[in-house]
Amino acid sequence: MTQDIIFSDATRLAELIRTREISPVEVVKAHLDRIEAVDPKVNAIVTVADGAIAAAKKAEDAIMAGGELGPLHGVPFTVKDSIDTEGVLTQRGSPIYKGRTPDADATSVARLKQAGGILLAKTNLPEFSYWIESDNLLSGRSNNPWDLSRTPGGSSGGESAAIAAGMSPLGLGTDLAISVRGPAAQTGIVSLKATHGRVPMTGIYPRAPRRFWHVGPMARSIRDLALAFSQLAGPDGEDAFSSSTVLFDAGVTSDRKLRVGWMVGPGFGPIDTQVAATVKAAAEALKGEGHHVEEVRIPALERDFALDVFNKIHVMEMKPAFREAVKGHEDQMYKMSKTMLSLPDTSMDDFIAAEQAAERIRDGYAAYFRNFDVLLTPVLPVPAHKHGISELVVNGETVDLTYLQGATVPLNITGLPGLSMRFGTSREGLPINVQLVGSWQAESTILRAASVLESVSPVRGLHPEL
Repeated sequence: MTQDIIFSDATRLAELIRTREISPVEVVKAHLDRIEAVDPKVNAIVTVADGAIAAAKKAEDAIMAGGELGPLHGVPFTVKDSIDTEGVLTQRGSPIYKGRTPDADATSVARLKQAGGILLAKTNLPEFSYWIESDNLLSGRSNNPWDLSRTPGGSSGGESAAIAAGMSPLGLGTDLAISVRGPAAQTGIVSLKATHGRVPMTGIYPRAPRRFWHVGPMARSIRDLALAFSQLAGPDGEDAFSSSTVLFDAGVTSDRKLRVGWMVGPGFGPIDTQVAATVKAAAEALKGEGHHVEEVRIPALERDFALDVFNKIHVMEMKPAFREAVKGHEDQMYKMSKTMLSLPDTSMDDFIAAEQAAERIRDGYAAYFRNFDVLLTPVLPVPAHKHGISELVVNGETVDLTYLQGATVPLNITGLPGLSMRFGTSREGLPINVQLVGSWQAESTILRAASVLESVSPVRGLHPEL
């Protein structure tokens, strides 16, 4: 029964709890036992919430009393350690913030609790959420449950590893350029980066600049993403980017067949042949289900390499926040702080040129979505890589490790929604995910397409052995 609990999705757990087939206490204890058993190998968990068992008992009492139950009643969830949690350590992956305990929940955490969820633990990340491997001076390096010598990604790598390893059914991560979709791909789970502003960033570090930052759900199933997103979305009156009054989506809600384009480049940098084959297989699967599918190109991505555009804009905007964070604590800086502060400032001419390039990329996607409902792409150019590398070799071409973000960062520049889900396996037995992209505020469209793929997926039900 314990194995069934730890690898069930959140929706199933909520059903079992609601029908009194299992208790919230039983579910929480099963996950705590799993953390104790496997986290010494994975190092995904930073802090276990002291109040988890007490919250589970309270949830059980509400069931016995016949009270009104939320859609996630009694279901545990975990949270990346850059997201504030009331009374539970939130240390941002840095000894500079060691011992920091917020007095209020981030909006996203509060909303999952309002839905009946129980905060179980906080998960590991890079220093200040800035890198594509989850490693820091305070809590060390997280490992990939599929192969401990490899990374679960960053910056939400602890979260992805925890869910993949059965330590959590549902969690929250943040995404600046890759950070919920990439880690999901490296560990074979699912994640959603909704349209920018759909989920408030209130109570999440760093708060400024926020125009590329997102917070989103990470889970085991597409229905869990839909359920979590339905609870998370909507303005909170504090994050000015979160202003949309659209309650759920502006996507294709009819039963008509979807118009799907797929591409593996150009515009993303080099893509491994196994990854490209997985994207094509997903496209063929959608076609086999009766949807209109064709290979496409987006010229704007070929004219302006989105990763270069992002770097020129964001480095300029982020360096002041880094300087402020480490002021007086320079001896406690780790790799990314040192790297960020060593980068040359973007010239004003280059900054303006990058802003104009970003607008061209947005326009390019807008033109694409006049004729299509979904764009199917890689998430990453390669499956999960070994720890500590600085370069990738992809199809014989050597590129900087930052190229890992080539297919994900365009959605941060544009604010478009993107979903990461597994659809393949590498020759080494590692997960390969694909990315589903929708038009602005059309989350239901990619959730619908993802549900179709999930129903015919060749990798359903696979879990790492630890």
